[in-house]
Amino acid sequence: MSYAQSDEMQKGFSLIELLIVILIISMVYFLGFDGMEWGKQKAKALTPLTLKSTISASSLFTGKGTLLCINKCRTCYLRSNISSPFEEYTGAIDLRNVTAYTLDQEDALIPIEYERYQDKKICLMMHFYSNGSSTQMILEKEDKSYFLPSYFGDAQEFDSPEEAKEYWLRNTGSISDSGDFY
Repeated sequence: MSYAQSDEMQKGFSLIELLIVILIISMVYFLGFDGMEWGKQKAKALTPLTLKSTISASSLFTGKGTLLCINKCRTCYLRSNISSPFEEYTGAIDLRNVTAYTLDQEDALIPIEYERYQDKKICLMMHFYSNGSSTQMILEKEDKSYFLPSYFGDAQEFDSPEEAKEYWLRNTGSISDSGDFY
């Protein structure tokens, strides 16, 4: 074989070499970058502890809104104001079989009874306001209870609804007794 013939054979990659390079690049992409979304963080699952922060970070949330959950809190909807329609929340939801409580005028713990939506019983309804506040309540899920404050602080976990109620009352008194918040 002459020098001119061997030089012509070495000018490019063979088809097999190109296919191997494409295969290697594809494997690196699928193993390393498949689950990544550039510039976006995946939303956390709605849980009693992360409810407020997750809804506030949701793409459906516009500064104020109402969260409504049905089907024993397996399906949730969010709307931006009273006149807009509810849009289904598509993120993960871990609120199954949650019970919501509030306090009456005598500071007694009472379960919240909601109406119906799409002919299904509402298990949770929470309002979010443009000043960063939300509906204050206690949620009970399985063997834990959670106090969701209206404005100050994060959700707190307790062993019973009664402990969460005591925390609610203790913090309500300390905020109203202090002139720092007025």
